[in-house]
Amino acid sequence: MRFPKRTASTIVSLALVWGLASCSSGADQETGVTEESTTGTTEEDTPADPLRQARTANLSTAVSENFPATPTVVADPGFSGVDASRLFFDRSDTVVVAGPGVAEELRAASIAIASHSPVLHATPETEAAVKGEIARLEASHVLVVGEALGDVDSGEINVIRDPGTQEALAQLTARQFEVRTVDSASEVVRDIAAVDPEAQVLLVPSWTSVPEKSDSDKLPAFPAQSNRDAEMAPVVVAAPESGISAVATARAYGADVRYMTYPDPRLNLEQMKMVAGLADQPLVALGEQFGSAAELSAKIRRGETVTTELPGGGGLVFPGRRMVALYGHPSGPALGAMGEQPPAEAVARVRELSEQYQPFSDQPVIPAFEVIATVASEFPGDDGNYSNESAPGDLAPYIDAITDAGGYAVIDLQPGRGSFLEQAKIYADLLKRPNVGLALDPEWKIGEGELPMSRVGSADASEINEVADWLAALTRDNGLPQKALILHQFQAQMLVNREAINTDHIELAFVLHADGHGTPEDKFETWNMLRENLSRDYFMAWKNFHDEDFPMFTPEQTLSRVVPTPWFVSYQ
Repeated sequence: MRFPKRTASTIVSLALVWGLASCSSGADQETGVTEESTTGTTEEDTPADPLRQARTANLSTAVSENFPATPTVVADPGFSGVDASRLFFDRSDTVVVAGPGVAEELRAASIAIASHSPVLHATPETEAAVKGEIARLEASHVLVVGEALGDVDSGEINVIRDPGTQEALAQLTARQFEVRTVDSASEVVRDIAAVDPEAQVLLVPSWTSVPEKSDSDKLPAFPAQSNRDAEMAPVVVAAPESGISAVATARAYGADVRYMTYPDPRLNLEQMKMVAGLADQPLVALGEQFGSAAELSAKIRRGETVTTELPGGGGLVFPGRRMVALYGHPSGPALGAMGEQPPAEAVARVRELSEQYQPFSDQPVIPAFEVIATVASEFPGDDGNYSNESAPGDLAPYIDAITDAGGYAVIDLQPGRGSFLEQAKIYADLLKRPNVGLALDPEWKIGEGELPMSRVGSADASEINEVADWLAALTRDNGLPQKALILHQFQAQMLVNREAINTDHIELAFVLHADGHGTPEDKFETWNMLRENLSRDYFMAWKNFHDEDFPMFTPEQTLSRVVPTPWFVSYQ
């Protein structure tokens, strides 16, 4: 076997790379592994291989100066597994390659884990990168599962093509595999992450299989490699969107792969425990869904410093819960369902409504109020901004009632000719509460010389961004869990330059609230229009109108017919 056993110094080299991060990040175009720029380093000074760069440094000094290490995010473009292979393996005598198809990739991953070999996923888009990685690894044995690498049967590489049968598997590996069925696509990464490298487990999907080929010739053996120094491996985290081959390569190396149901450790205490306090162990995240290395590091720091959880647990607004809200103003029923009754009765009403949603939700459903704090007016008022600002104390009874009941409150702004930011600052003390978010309603944002209701208002992305910047800082500076920032919209022109809204604030959950009313056809037309070219950073919200929907959706219809399923549902 040509593969040398990994030594502690090699793993320390990895730690050095992770520990040299600064605040600005960029992706290595060759490998896809997130790298961090270093002041004074030119492109000519930086070797293409970050591991090779690390090996040239003074390791003992670097480790003492740079722990705790900054996480590394393996982007894994095309789910090829190449980036993970580069990170974990300097060389490997054996490589497993999977062709297109989940069954092929699961079978290849199972064999790779048992044989301690990297696994790569070859598709028409990734085949060139896979061939390049095989060459870099200096592999002499390549096992191909499925249809892939049709033109590499030459040279010094021994290419073995798996017929896809149980008999072939036993012949190839001289081992008996325990077959385990994966019941759904959502379980694939979780099950791969749980495979013991010292066991022989063959994962097969229940919905498809690897095509079998008749092959009477005796198959050559696919040699297993020795286990690596797993006790020196980094902690690895994966999520449902992580690549099968990348996760399998980490397991094949012997790394502890911790599975997150959502790629943000702040989701709940269980996930925070996976990444917190890793001062003596580097961290690798598999997949660009974790964000950049700097973003993931910031999320971990936020999770470690925020001690207050949101209603229902965790530090993220969404996912982790859905919300059902009554919308209105404390003055009475004219402005929505919330004000139709006193605070205690409103809580009882929305709690009963949220309970009607629970049977149809895969997430806990909690009650909420969307409290109109500033109301657009036909009269200019003393400040001339055509918006009446309620005193914070007038809102407090409803906010106290819903938050004391384990729910969430959202403060809604209708600024008229005023400024969203100036009005938000009026309610800063309320927004310093951990379970109070903010909603901006551009329908009621008008310009000089205009009156509310003369047209549907609008707000530019720059106006939204200045509020988001302020709210994120308020959240961060006061050690608060993530806050909801809801943007109301039912016409495209209401959010001008929407694509320029900065959704990078990890302190905020950006929610797009579809306010369309009318027939189901009308509402779906609005819903689909609003979702066109919408950033994936937004969570969607839906509104049911008691008097303006024909008919109004039931809780079951709201969660089953609306796609994607809304996270926040309000009633007006």
